[in-house]
Amino acid sequence: AAMGQDYYAVLELGRGATDADIKKAYRKLALKNHPLKCKEPWAPERFRQLAEAYDVLSDPMKKGIYDKFGEEGLKGGIPLELGDDNPWSDGYVFHNNPHKVFKEFFGGDNPFAEFFAEDGSELILPFGGLRGRGAMKQDPPVVRDLYLSLEDLFHGCSKKIKISRRVMNEDGQTSSIKDKILTIDVQPGWKQGTRITFEKEGDQGPNVIPADITFVVQEKIHPRFKRINDHLIFVATIPLGKALVGCTVDVRTLDGRLLNIPINDIV
Repeated sequence: AAMGQDYYAVLELGRGATDADIKKAYRKLALKNHPLKCKEPWAPERFRQLAEAYDVLSDPMKKGIYDKFGEEGLKGGIPLELGDDNPWSDGYVFHNNPHKVFKEFFGGDNPFAEFFAEDGSELILPFGGLRGRGAMKQDPPVVRDLYLSLEDLFHGCSKKIKISRRVMNEDGQTSSIKDKILTIDVQPGWKQGTRITFEKEGDQGPNVIPADITFVVQEKIHPRFKRINDHLIFVATIPLGKALVGCTVDVRTLDGRLLNIPINDIV
């Protein structure tokens, strides 16, 4: 590239362009000049220049050096006021992979394919609508089991569950992993298979609607009871001698009461 190229001019912008202006310009021009769409011989080089210009101007540090010292200062390094060991900053080198810039900006492996109808004609998309023909796609729900004891399901309880998910940072470009506590208020009488959904609590990403997280109630095996719908089955093992003469069996219920059940005949 010729020294002193004007990254603002590449994106068809003036020097006072805001971050939003830079994003909007790259979005429009990268789609227009993408080699899959534009068959002109100069398209690949134009596409590469757009990526380099966006790579520099979307980064506050690189943009600051470029605004003050131009391309030569950015690529050749600038003298640092402090720092005895290395008085010059590292020069900027573009990684020369414009498709990487495009992919990171638009999200997905090949979002570009979705800008065309089956007959090859271009689809008109609203600004900001990138995937799924102008409508952002939501990731499929994340489904997790929630194991509850029969006591929890009988009385009801509050369960706190910690999830780790990817959250977009304020710059709208990068993300980080953060923990969040979700609270589930278990209602008395809930059954196995009850579903509790937390909307849009999944991983965040550019141009993606976060997935819903759904918890599915599973009943833990109970040492004394088996549940069938709203009935509890208690299996008592009784020695044959006691069964023949009759006896009683003590059963502790889920709510703590002691039942004394008479056994009269062999069933």
